Amino acid sequence: MSTAIDTIRIGHSPDSDDAFMFWGLASGAVQSQYKFEHILKDIQTLNEWAMEGRLESTAISVHAFAYVADKYALLRHGGSFGESYGPMVVASEPISVADLPNHVIAIPGKLTSAYLQLNLFFEDQIGKDAILQFEVVPFDEIIPSIQEGKYKVGLIIHEGQLTYGRDGLFLVADMGVWWKKKTGLPLPLGVNVVRKDLGPEAVIEVSRCMRASIDAGLGDRGYALDYALQFARGMDFETSDKFVGMYVNERTRDMGDEGIEAIKLLLSEGARIGMVPPVEVEVVD
Repeated sequence: MSTAIDTIRIGHSPDSDDAFMFWGLASGAVQSQYKFEHILKDIQTLNEWAMEGRLESTAISVHAFAYVADKYALLRHGGSFGESYGPMVVASEPISVADLPNHVIAIPGKLTSAYLQLNLFFEDQIGKDAILQFEVVPFDEIIPSIQEGKYKVGLIIHEGQLTYGRDGLFLVADMGVWWKKKTGLPLPLGVNVVRKDLGPEAVIEVSRCMRASIDAGLGDRGYALDYALQFARGMDFETSDKFVGMYVNERTRDMGDEGIEAIKLLLSEGARIGMVPPVEVEVVD
């Protein structure tokens, strides 16, 4: 069944890397018979909306994809992977990994890939009986909450990975470093999906436009970065450029067989510990 539609609502986070990725569409550099409307929400909200199938296309956490694979097709492009870097556990003072079960950890959402990875990290590094204490805090409030003393430990995503040190926080563990050492693979974080009920022609066109938008940003990096800086939340140009380079690169253009393998492994490990349902990962282009 396909749905006749002339506007495609694309959900993505209000972050410089996502803005860079979608500059081509937002600027008109990429043309289509569809009108694209950009919906900017935090990743936890986008994950929840995807459960309802609310948007035609959206960025979501790899973790959340396990719950929406019946509604959405996974695209080969637009994915975010950590190449020996990723979500970080940081604290207001130096503490050991072994001490983490003694603290409530502020996390950016129960459907985020970071939270799934933290659970796997706990099992691997601390033990199967280790209890992860957590509270959900909006991702951009985690570092301020630690600074204010509301939490001692937090799980940070997005640009906090580059700025935590100057914010006076200490690194406890990097999920990307742990995952690379354990598996040899990049760490899957976010993916782009498109709703299957749009029909094959629309799915193909949305896929084409997204890939073209990524290519446009990589091809006109200066213009795309200027646009992305609007969403950099106070980051300077140099830091924003570094952050964009971490998460918009050749693997974003096409995750490749290694990226697909990494997604399958992460979700199968999540299913093994009972955090996600078993899911067949089907990637379309």
